[in-house]
Amino acid sequence: MTDSNELYDIAILGGGPGGMTAGLYAARGEMKALLLDKGALGGAVLLSEKYDNFPGYPGGIGSFELARRIEQHLREFEIEIRTDNVVGLRHYNSSPLFEIEAEDRTYYSKSVVLATGTTPRRLPAKNADKLFGRGVSTCAVCDGAFYKGKPLAVIGGGDAACEEGVYLTRYATKVYIIHRRDELRAKAELANEARENEKVEFIMDSVPEEIIGDVKVEGLKIANVKTGEETVLDVAGVFVYIGSLGNSDFIELPIKRSEHGHVYTDALGETGVPGLYAIGDLRSEPFNQAIIACGQGAQAALMADKYNKTIPAEALEKFAAKV
Repeated sequence: MTDSNELYDIAILGGGPGGMTAGLYAARGEMKALLLDKGALGGAVLLSEKYDNFPGYPGGIGSFELARRIEQHLREFEIEIRTDNVVGLRHYNSSPLFEIEAEDRTYYSKSVVLATGTTPRRLPAKNADKLFGRGVSTCAVCDGAFYKGKPLAVIGGGDAACEEGVYLTRYATKVYIIHRRDELRAKAELANEARENEKVEFIMDSVPEEIIGDVKVEGLKIANVKTGEETVLDVAGVFVYIGSLGNSDFIELPIKRSEHGHVYTDALGETGVPGLYAIGDLRSEPFNQAIIACGQGAQAALMADKYNKTIPAEALEKFAAKV
């Protein structure tokens, strides 16, 4: 691993729509900007098929096309974009500057925007981990086509469960949406769309107990939480949408996090550590929407530019002396 001697004005960790928007605003504001992502730009946007509610695209826009257009806009400005996996974030040498440890090299920045998103929570049922990737999935767009002509199960009762359940009906003969409560958490329009689909069947007040199968999913055992009655569903795949874990384990700074790793901020995205901002799905907030992440990304870049002007000259001089 090499050690970069450059000091960036802003480092954006994560290349989803929020991270790319932060980069766009930073670069357009002539900040020396770095955007790091361990994979392709686009983030969680790429896990959906289409966006019908992103402003400026009446009739909707495909998720890959939306990500491509934001990236294309970003690259019109001067910004360094690198593929690297961040494994540590701390202050540099007891100064207010940030040291970003990644697998390929270490980077330094005056301010940092956390846009690292989330990882889907695994299903707490027997064999769920064993069969993950072999019939158990968290991405309908990625894996739905493998189950053409077969019955499927979706676990969850929120927006993602209903939206992805409906998506899966284009391939599956039947989609069971299984929720542990008697009411859905999904937005009314998504819940209604699922209810109106003749291939969707809701099973409420129920939880998965066991994924049946040795090398692939061959069925799903569920139990009613009120009666204890057990049922085995004949399904070839189980798609899990039961929440997420914030990707914040690498942060070695005194920020406040939820029990699931989501970062608490104020309305301006400030984490309580000066110069460190969090945006998008990583934040502990009720709404995970691409358009909200974009707004937060723009705001974080503007806040970072303002904060950078308050960094003591002594800290910058000490870093320059290191070089």
